[in-house]
Amino acid sequence: MIPDFTYRPPDVPLDILYQDDLILVANKPAGLLSVPGKLAGREDCLVSRLQAAQWNTLLVHRLDCDTSGVMIFAKTKAAQGFLGQEFEQRRAKKTYIARVAGEIAGEAGHIDLPLCADWPNRPRQMVSHEHGRPAQTDWQVIGRAPGETRMRLFPKTGRSHQLRVHMLALGHPILGDPIYATGPARDFPRLMLHAETLGLHHPGTGQMVEFSAPWPF
Repeated sequence: MIPDFTYRPPDVPLDILYQDDLILVANKPAGLLSVPGKLAGREDCLVSRLQAAQWNTLLVHRLDCDTSGVMIFAKTKAAQGFLGQEFEQRRAKKTYIARVAGEIAGEAGHIDLPLCADWPNRPRQMVSHEHGRPAQTDWQVIGRAPGETRMRLFPKTGRSHQLRVHMLALGHPILGDPIYATGPARDFPRLMLHAETLGLHHPGTGQMVEFSAPWPF
């Protein structure tokens, strides 16, 4: 989040996509933190809202405050550990929808650019071949409009702000990005980035399952 960030969490009902005895899948709205923020006034978040409704909800992963879409939570410590390994071992498969500035050349591609924190300008991240950790993203064009491109993004790693920095590195920042977009590309009501699908192995059955939430923009 940018230093002058004013937290105004959306007053919307919980959107539960699926739940059983071990997992709960929710569609996080844009503008709501995944977990409580460190500063006063940022206690409201998706996990606290879910825990108010179901006390045994446990965090597994996060989405940026500005990003909407599919998040999975555990209901037992064992399920939490299992799902954590799905992400850590890169068995979880994710797709995102983004609207980016400009009309990108080509129909699909692969980005392999290492990322690290831009420490003097936190929370910004940056490409660094010297200090960065490996980060890969596949992309595919799914629509075009004057001055913008709609893309489906497939992150192969899970670095902080990975999709946002990789799109910026291509010269096509995500529209509405308060950190990386500039000029007219920043002048949108929200970050145009949505976690569309999440596929992983179910902690109870071991079978691959996939959850999705339609993009809202």
